[in-house]
Amino acid sequence: MTDLNGIQPQGTGTARSGLRPATPAAADRDAPLRAAAQALEAQFLAEMLKSAGLGEARESFGGGVGEEQFASFLRAEQAGAMAQGGGIGLAESIFQAMKARVGNDG
Repeated sequence: MTDLNGIQPQGTGTARSGLRPATPAAADRDAPLRAAAQALEAQFLAEMLKSAGLGEARESFGGGVGEEQFASFLRAEQAGAMAQGGGIGLAESIFQAMKARVGNDG
């Protein structure tokens, strides 16, 4: 059976003027908070990867100056992939805290 709660009316004629558009789903409202929490976790993981030495120039057969300049992009992409894949759970904790804060203020 099809869920019709998320469907909004197409027309704006007089027959439909009494209908209110469907409210956004909870996932739609939480999406910006979840994205911000995930971005913060990715930044944290990038710093951890930097401290662990990921992207440091190797002594032999290294990429030289180019490798050093683009190492931060490598760390950022790997950290983003880690955070998107579930990360270390930091994003979920941040998301829950921000959601509670927004719920208390609004």
